[in-house]
Amino acid sequence: MLLFDRADRILLVDPKYKPDWDLPGGMAEANEPPHTAVQRELGEELGLKVQVVQLLCVDWVSPHGPWDDLLAFIFDGGQLDDEGIDALTPRDEELGGFEFCSEAQAAERLRPYVWRRVSEALQALRSGQACYLRDGHRL
Repeated sequence: MLLFDRADRILLVDPKYKPDWDLPGGMAEANEPPHTAVQRELGEELGLKVQVVQLLCVDWVSPHGPWDDLLAFIFDGGQLDDEGIDALTPRDEELGGFEFCSEAQAAERLRPYVWRRVSEALQALRSGQACYLRDGHRL
């Protein structure tokens, strides 16, 4: 999910189980809708109660390494107020921390394919037009 502070910086999390930063969120459980999954994950990871504002993009990710294909969704969670930001705390042992980052910082910290997806989601947010991606690229 894309979440912002008042300076329009993007909230990133630092998962302990992989070398790069990521957007907050996670994997859906069996029979769980994607928007419900991201809300649950934000509560579990950071103690956040956030409503999905809108869908920004769906990315079909082709099979890679030992993994099958998958669908990655990015939703707009809007801007967190000061109270919400002050309440942020990693509650899941999987997270080493979090930080609000500029787009340039996010581009440096995220894996290139994740940044492509985030960049397209930011464009969708600005245009008001959700997008469909294949491996991070518009068709």
